[in-house]
Amino acid sequence: MGAATGESFPRRLRLTRAGEFQQVFKNNFRRADACVTILVGKNPGVCPRLGFAIARKQVPKAVGRNRLKRLFRESFRKAQHRLPDRDLVIMVRREIQLVGADKIRAAMDKHWNSIIKQCEKS
Repeated sequence: MGAATGESFPRRLRLTRAGEFQQVFKNNFRRADACVTILVGKNPGVCPRLGFAIARKQVPKAVGRNRLKRLFRESFRKAQHRLPDRDLVIMVRREIQLVGADKIRAAMDKHWNSIIKQCEKS
């Protein structure tokens, strides 16, 4: 499904090294709500890249962390062609476990739109 519509998630779209995450943590602007924080950092490449920092303290079960990552990846894949060339790190708060998938998808759409507007300004 994803490959046919151009919505895959290849390695070049991921933050994989600790140094890449450190750059985003040091130099960023953030978008946040009650459940999700997205850090937006500079990107030396030519496409937006996504990484996750979902702490076990916030979501204790691996099943829950993996479910969230699937939702975030799906949302990113659908928005990646509109997003600016930035590094994005998604972090969550404990409250996200009480929110349904539909509300998470809607919140992510709002975050992506907010990030696009912010990057157009600068």
